[in-house]
Amino acid sequence: MNARQTPKAIFLDMDGTILNHYNEVSEKTKEVVARMREKGFYVFIATGRGQGEIYPLLPEGFEVDGIISSNGMTGYIGEEKVFEHSLPLPLVKKIIEKAQEQQVYYELFPASGERMVLKQDQSLLEKEVEDPKPESVGINEWLSRKKALEHEIDWVEEIKPDTYSKFYCFAKDQDHIVQWQKTLDQMKPWIDFTTSSSSKHNVEIMVAGITKASGIQSFLEHLNLSKNDILAIGDSYNDLTMFELAGQAVAMKNAPADIQTMVDDVTTFTCDNDGVYHYLMDRFFS
Repeated sequence: MNARQTPKAIFLDMDGTILNHYNEVSEKTKEVVARMREKGFYVFIATGRGQGEIYPLLPEGFEVDGIISSNGMTGYIGEEKVFEHSLPLPLVKKIIEKAQEQQVYYELFPASGERMVLKQDQSLLEKEVEDPKPESVGINEWLSRKKALEHEIDWVEEIKPDTYSKFYCFAKDQDHIVQWQKTLDQMKPWIDFTTSSSSKHNVEIMVAGITKASGIQSFLEHLNLSKNDILAIGDSYNDLTMFELAGQAVAMKNAPADIQTMVDDVTTFTCDNDGVYHYLMDRFFS
């Protein structure tokens, strides 16, 4: 997209983008999204968060045209389900088995309802988020894990057949998550799947070939738009496929330095200082 070309659709990441580091969306962000939609733009959320995690974090009255969740595993435009993918049950069970062997924190996300973990693994998860927080772990990720343990996990006796959108895996020790990624890579020859990371402390597992970009492509086909019609704003490594697809890619000021070199523009302000609000206001309303 030419820098002066006006997009037709905006895709917004959540964590580190419209969410600040305390997992809050500001009233200013809500305001500018409403103004963009009133002006005739489509505005979508494209996030690694599961479907059930999204709306509790949005302020009352915050509305978008659709949501891509779990890094492209599910997609809704309004109330219409545009696509949904599911992890195969043999893969789900194998991932849990390996996570138990390597003492890896995991959360399994169904397409609807609360994320789940085997009851027998509860102590493993609790140990992984014991204070103090390592300096390298983002406060938003740390608070999300503690909140999940306290309120948002369904502790189950067994994993039954269902539609599962993703695994989220976490380790406060970076070497631990690196070793876990190596284990996952070794599993891929016998059953293919996609992995993605939004920080150096997590790995998410989705169906093979599924990313934010594949989800956005489905939306584009549904709405008869091209990639040159879209602008994407994000901050992390799981946004890279979205950036590669988008006609124009914008990184948050709080994004890692290497990500900022891969995009067309960088916001003037961070997610803690209403970066999305200021970028959209300056570009489309000044």
